[in-house]
Amino acid sequence: MAETASQPIGPRGTAQWDAALVHVIDDDDAVRDSLALLLDAAGIAARTYDSATAFLALAPSLGAGCVLTDVRMPDLDGLALQRKLTEAGVTLPVIVMTGHGDVPIAVAALKAGAADFLEKPFDDERLIATVRTALTAGREAWRHAAAITQIATRLASLTPREREVLTLVVAGSPNKTIAYDLGASPRTIEVHRARVMEKMGARNLPELVRMMIAVPPVDAVPLDGVAPPGGAARKPAGG
Repeated sequence: MAETASQPIGPRGTAQWDAALVHVIDDDDAVRDSLALLLDAAGIAARTYDSATAFLALAPSLGAGCVLTDVRMPDLDGLALQRKLTEAGVTLPVIVMTGHGDVPIAVAALKAGAADFLEKPFDDERLIATVRTALTAGREAWRHAAAITQIATRLASLTPREREVLTLVVAGSPNKTIAYDLGASPRTIEVHRARVMEKMGARNLPELVRMMIAVPPVDAVPLDGVAPPGGAARKPAGG
């Protein structure tokens, strides 16, 4: 049975929950402890797990970081762990540690999206360099995911009418055209547009467009009286 994951180890032994963590997964106690100490000596915060199952229980709630996992483990191997992380939408970069002669497994891991692999016994400096590269990628992925979540939350705060206005604004329609398409006055559209900009936290139109490129509204489909991008507007029924 897997034991509870250990407290994060950081420089000088301090807990660093807010820092990007290296999640070390290996069923060999000596290997785990050795890797944790090596990372600590390099000023890199780490957290250790004795099984992939123990790590998966916490993976969805983790912040920025990367995964350093052995490929051969009894309950769930490194490749299976990688697949489950992908299925769960966890974007932490994965570094796979393989034994001598496990090159086919390493290639399979890379094809499945692993950030890199290390063949045991590996050089300490190469390990640290590989981990630092993965942590940089992990931080960027975390920032991107956090930004996407924030945009999605802001989108959810819009009213149905504001979403209609948003869809047409980012399609490049001027206020008068939007007013005609939606059967409203230009002044009303100006008010809706201002509310959209405020709720989305967009300082200008280009910023709003970039947000929508990142996270398009799920219901941004042609509506009655709403022109699809590049198409002709349809006059509302009875308008």
